[in-house]
Amino acid sequence: MPWNETYECMPVEKIQQFQLEKLLETFNWVAKRVPFYKKKFKEAGVKAADIKGIEDVAKLPFTVKNDLRDNYPFGLCAVPLKDVVRVHASSGTTGKPITGPYTAEDLDQWGECMARNFYAAGVRPDHVVQNAYGHGLFTGGLGFHQGATVMGCTVVPTSAGLTERQITLMKDFGAHVLCCTPSYALTIAERAEELKVDLKSLPLSIGIFGAEPWTTGMREEIEARMGIKAMEAYGLTELGGPGVGFDCDAQSGIHINEDYYLAEVVDPITLDPVPLGEKGELVFTSLQRRAMPMIRYRTKDITRLYRERCVCGRTFVKMDKIFGRTDDMLIISGVNVFPSQIESLLLDIEEVEPQYRLLVRKKGYLDQLVVQVEGKQEIYAAGDRKKFEVEAKIMAHIRGNMGISVEVNLVEPKFIARSEGKALRVVDERPKQFR
Repeated sequence: MPWNETYECMPVEKIQQFQLEKLLETFNWVAKRVPFYKKKFKEAGVKAADIKGIEDVAKLPFTVKNDLRDNYPFGLCAVPLKDVVRVHASSGTTGKPITGPYTAEDLDQWGECMARNFYAAGVRPDHVVQNAYGHGLFTGGLGFHQGATVMGCTVVPTSAGLTERQITLMKDFGAHVLCCTPSYALTIAERAEELKVDLKSLPLSIGIFGAEPWTTGMREEIEARMGIKAMEAYGLTELGGPGVGFDCDAQSGIHINEDYYLAEVVDPITLDPVPLGEKGELVFTSLQRRAMPMIRYRTKDITRLYRERCVCGRTFVKMDKIFGRTDDMLIISGVNVFPSQIESLLLDIEEVEPQYRLLVRKKGYLDQLVVQVEGKQEIYAAGDRKKFEVEAKIMAHIRGNMGISVEVNLVEPKFIARSEGKALRVVDERPKQFR
């Protein structure tokens, strides 16, 4: 049974009627309170009377990340600051940070969405939750804390880093649940192996991971090394943080909290909506957020939406794991390449560790992709001949599956810096004028 059966198992017709009511409410809310949206709606020539069904969301203008940066810090806030009780923000590594203000009502909604995420993952009120997401401006740490608290769990807010202490507390406090990025979960698993700590002998049985793209192969690697079920959490700072979507015990797709978010997929080139089941760019409209609702926010995430009644009983629309991001896409030898594709192929190779880095370089007029991946200790110790053999095997595997030629460098164990948060997978070494 879901955390909130009333909404999570609502018949599709009722879901869509509820979404239409909330869409109209949100349209009127921002049109009156946010000058940016008032202007955008006027330029688009759209009024509330034009929204007669949820498909009419396509008449509304898009919001993009630069809109948030241009209106930094609170230009898109729909309430006075006296009604804002918390502010989160993105890292701002590629420009001004993206701010996320919350009213008290927004925080309650966030807690509800995250409680659904925890419950669907198999977490229950008597569980000890070790929260190893970064705590601070980043939405992850406090978002997960919020959901676990709503559920009534015992929360251990370790934050990210100090990996040996994470393992010690995991043992001493009897943690049942680990929350962190998938790359940090691998770092914890690797360090536990070095310390001769058998994670599979601990009460730990569930991991809830997100904040970065990760493949099914990575999930299987984490599950095998930690002896847990690795579950998904999906969200964005722009939409309030984690809690937008989650997977259930069936692990057959990510349920989107449709009473809080209206999801679309559009063609990333034409920006026209595509039918359910077709791949494209994910777009979200907030339906109940008060402080900073988003209208048709372009996530840049590539996936597909589909609707099926899940074995868990939830009727919310599902999305596939994120295939890649349009701004992470590389073009190598005329082929579109996403880092997640390379990751999936590397995880097929038994001689390597799941630690890799993609270097993008310029060779003449063409972009060149160099794949750095760590060899297992016994492989690297076997000498250059074995190293070259594995490199050739990887190159052939990538060429056979993707039709591109890449350079592969098998590096020694621990060569690639370990992640305590989001892993740095792509390093662009091209001169700035060629990026």
